[in-house]
Amino acid sequence: MVEGWPRTGRIWRGCLLPAAIGGLTLSCLQLSIDHGNHGSAGESRLGLPDASHDHLPRWRGFNLLNKFALEWSNGPFDESDFALISELDFNFVRLPLDYRTLIVGQDWERFDMQALAEVDQAVEWGGDYGLHVNLNLHRIPGYCVNPPAEPLDLWNDAEALRVAALHWAELARRYRGIDNRRLSFNLINEPPDMPAAEYRRVIEVLAEAVRSEDPKRLIIVDGLAHGRRPVAELIALRVAQSARGYAPFGLTHYRADWVEGSRAWPTPAWPAPPLNGYLYGNRKPDLAAPLRLDLEFDEPAVLRMRVHRVSDRARLLVRADGEIVFDRLFVCGPGSGEWRESRYREEWDIYQNLYGRDYQAEIPEGAGHLQIEVAEGDWLQIAELSLRLAQTDGRGLVLKPTMDWGQPPGRLAVEAHNGELRTVEADPEAGRRVLWRETVEPWLRLREQGVGVMVGEWGVYRHTPHDVALRWMTDCLRLWQEAGFGWALWNFRGPFGPLDSRRADVEYEEWRGFLVDREMLDLLRRH
Repeated sequence: MVEGWPRTGRIWRGCLLPAAIGGLTLSCLQLSIDHGNHGSAGESRLGLPDASHDHLPRWRGFNLLNKFALEWSNGPFDESDFALISELDFNFVRLPLDYRTLIVGQDWERFDMQALAEVDQAVEWGGDYGLHVNLNLHRIPGYCVNPPAEPLDLWNDAEALRVAALHWAELARRYRGIDNRRLSFNLINEPPDMPAAEYRRVIEVLAEAVRSEDPKRLIIVDGLAHGRRPVAELIALRVAQSARGYAPFGLTHYRADWVEGSRAWPTPAWPAPPLNGYLYGNRKPDLAAPLRLDLEFDEPAVLRMRVHRVSDRARLLVRADGEIVFDRLFVCGPGSGEWRESRYREEWDIYQNLYGRDYQAEIPEGAGHLQIEVAEGDWLQIAELSLRLAQTDGRGLVLKPTMDWGQPPGRLAVEAHNGELRTVEADPEAGRRVLWRETVEPWLRLREQGVGVMVGEWGVYRHTPHDVALRWMTDCLRLWQEAGFGWALWNFRGPFGPLDSRRADVEYEEWRGFLVDREMLDLLRRH
């Protein structure tokens, strides 16, 4: 037993038997799924808060991945997860499901009754342990943010949309009448960055499929651009919305196996450097902006840029007080070349090549501002910048931008001190302010229009240094607490979670057969 953690007894017949309190033993409350008969009087005993499309409570919990992916995570849910999450004072679980785990073979219109019974059991355990259960089709017929690609396209194919609606209608019929305090549906996981009108068309069909079977069911939809952008166009559909907590992406997904190029990203820090390594050209006008360095010294200098990956073609410019001091066009293609690796992207019919090379620009004496930009083309990544005085040897000041798609490149001031360059001391609250401005405020504006909001996924992969992860998590949790947003960490047991995460820099404690990251768990419980 870890000191300071709840003391409870054993699990028996689906109930967690609390230890004796004051000489008395509390009896357990058993609830089972009774399709179509879930009155509010019985639900109130759970102590779960009211939930509606225009007001989501501040749920706190975890994603459970037992049916997350047919290829590697497809099994029944574990009652012990529900029991421990409840015992540790959390009240929410999100169950991301791969629809292929719920069907017979490859027949996406024929449901596997045994697999559905396993989901039934998870919903029932939610009731047993006082946890709200959020069912999500992480892979829905016609779309998944993860490979492999679906055979049909949900956004453009009528048959895929018909079958997706059939799946949600089946789940709605199966759980008809269960109180919204206990159960909600999350229709699609992390849609791409697409026109809001197209997204609304699909959501409208799926929501109608649910409501035709269960008119009052609470529905939650993810924001666009993989959950990063709220969608005001959905307000009239009476659905709540779910955000993501994966910013900066270079911090949360550092060295993630499934993210291409992440092993070459700079080791993350928090507060993060105020620079982002993605530079966008005129093919992405909404994102195009220069990276700026303000030079608070008068001597000539040398700028070195490490170009990482280039998408198709990009013209990289460096301007010193408006004058071009570096101009190079990068054009990707097949075979060997200036790049280290050529990669063809069939979905866009372009090459996105890995360069991994340094390029140098001479900065004239007295220059006050540097502007680094992609003047034309798609995008490229700057993995490292270094700036040194021309009269000195060595690397000088080394800057390692984050790799955070969709975020502005940023601005930084550099000064000379005793013959060396250094950044002007950054505001320690700057990172928190950026998080608030870019990841909280847009969702607050949506909530003010009558839409319930939560953070359906967030977390830090296990290779990010532990102290960095905890500092970033602390800032996120404080901001969401201030905003009143609920959240669900990805995951409970595993590389993002407080149990069995296999981080190399954590001194774990053994507890009930698990290796527990005590610092992370205590942080989550405090918020």
